[in-house]
Amino acid sequence: MWPMLRINDQIAIEDWEITESFTRAQGPGGQNVNKVSTAVELRFEAERSPNLPPPVKTRLRRIAGRKWTTDGALILQVQDTRSQARNRDIARERLAEMIRKALEKPKTRIATRPTLGSKKRRLKAKTIRGEVKALRGKVSDGE
Repeated sequence: MWPMLRINDQIAIEDWEITESFTRAQGPGGQNVNKVSTAVELRFEAERSPNLPPPVKTRLRRIAGRKWTTDGALILQVQDTRSQARNRDIARERLAEMIRKALEKPKTRIATRPTLGSKKRRLKAKTIRGEVKALRGKVSDGE
């Protein structure tokens, strides 16, 4: 059994929070692909995890996207290599990377006002563009 997954100094994921199942991988692989279950499906019970604070769970849900299930689990599927152990390591590393990304607090946006120069440039560009479009009218046969 793999040891507990260390994310940083404060957060470690326990073994009971992660379940792994193995299936046959898709794609090329010769005779090996039909016999050996090398693809890994890692399931992390994120919503029930006591090690993740609620704001981190919220950010992780947004990062995970379609990998997040309705019952609050995160499912990662890896079939990159022909080795089951290597695929398992890749899946655990991807999970750790997603959690590390969710640990970073997003910078709060400070609302700023446009400068006077930028307002004038925008209005001048609109005027020029309007003049170009005005010249696109029908040509009259007046002369």
